[in-house]
Amino acid sequence: MLAFDTVTKEMITTHTIDIVVPCYNEAEGLNVFYEETSKILNQIKNYSFSFIFIDDGSKDTTLKIIKELAAGHGDVKFVSFSRNFGKEAGMYAGLQYSSGDYVIIMDADLQHPPSLIPEMIQGIEEGYDCVAARRTNRKGESRIRSLFSRTFYNLSNRMTDIELVQGAVDFRIMSRQMVDSILELSEVQRFSKGIFEWVGFQTKWVPYENIERAIGTTKWSFWGLFKYAVDGITAFSVAPLRMVTGMGFFISIIAFIYIAVTVIQTLLFGIDVPGYVTTLSAVLFLGGIIEFSVGILGEYIGHIYMESKDRPIYIMKQTNINMKGTNKKNHESFKV
Repeated sequence: MLAFDTVTKEMITTHTIDIVVPCYNEAEGLNVFYEETSKILNQIKNYSFSFIFIDDGSKDTTLKIIKELAAGHGDVKFVSFSRNFGKEAGMYAGLQYSSGDYVIIMDADLQHPPSLIPEMIQGIEEGYDCVAARRTNRKGESRIRSLFSRTFYNLSNRMTDIELVQGAVDFRIMSRQMVDSILELSEVQRFSKGIFEWVGFQTKWVPYENIERAIGTTKWSFWGLFKYAVDGITAFSVAPLRMVTGMGFFISIIAFIYIAVTVIQTLLFGIDVPGYVTTLSAVLFLGGIIEFSVGILGEYIGHIYMESKDRPIYIMKQTNINMKGTNKKNHESFKV
C-alpha cells in the first residue's frame, strides 16, 4: 500500500521547485529555517521541493550544519565557495545549479517569511512568470537607513531605464524561462534587483510587513549598502556621466559670462583689485566639481576594469549536486 501511495504521489506531482538559499555565517538559524520552511512546503500539494544552500565562504559552522542537513534529508543540496564572494554571487550560483521548473530565492534568516510561498505559487498558477515579495514597512531599521533606502529607489527610478518597486526584496519565485534569461547576464559586478527587472517577464508583487531578524546579525553595513546602491545605479544608467557633462557645460557658460562682465568692467572703470574670498570660493567650487566628476568617471572605469579581467563570479570548492541536468554549462571553462 505504501509503494502504491508513493507512485500515486509521484504521478500527481507535476512541477519541481528549487529553493536557493545564500548563506554567510548563518549557523545559528539554519536548522530553524529548514524546519519552519519544511512545515509550509509539506502542506503544498502537487509540487516537489529541493533546497540548494549556497555557503558563501562562511567562517562559522554553516557548512558543517548544511552537510548534516544534507546527510539527513534527501531534499537538501549545497554548493560551497572557496571564500566569501557576496550574496550576488551566491544567488547566481544557486540559479546556475538549479534544475527545477521554478526557482525560489530566499534568505536563511527567516526575514523572508516561508508562509508567503503558497501565495507565490498561486501567482505562478495564475500565469505570472515571477511572483516577488515587497516590504510595506521597515520595522526594526534605523531612520537613517530607511531614508537612505527610499532615496536610493527614487534616484534609481529617475536615473535608470528600469523601474524598481519600492520595498522590493530578493525573495521571489521565477519560471525556468526567466531563470535561464538571468543566467545569460553573466557580468561580474551584479545588481540582481535591477537584473530581475531588466530581463522583463510578467511579475506579481506580494506585500508583507517587515520581520525583524530573530537569530544572528545582519551582514550588511551602511557602507556596504552604499556601495551596493552606487553599483546599482551605474550598472543600469549613464545618467551620472551625462550629469557631469551638463555641469561642465553650465559652469562654462557661467565662466564665459563672468569673463565678459569682467572685460566690460575693466574697459569702463579700469582694473579692479580682485577679492581674495571670491578667488578662493571659485577655486574651491571648481575643484570640488572636478573631484566629483573624476569620481563618477572612476566608477565607470572601475566597472570596465573589473569586467575586462573576465574573472569568475565565484569559485566552487565542493558540492553534492550532480552537474547533469543543471544549468552549469561547460564546468571547466564557464564563468563560475
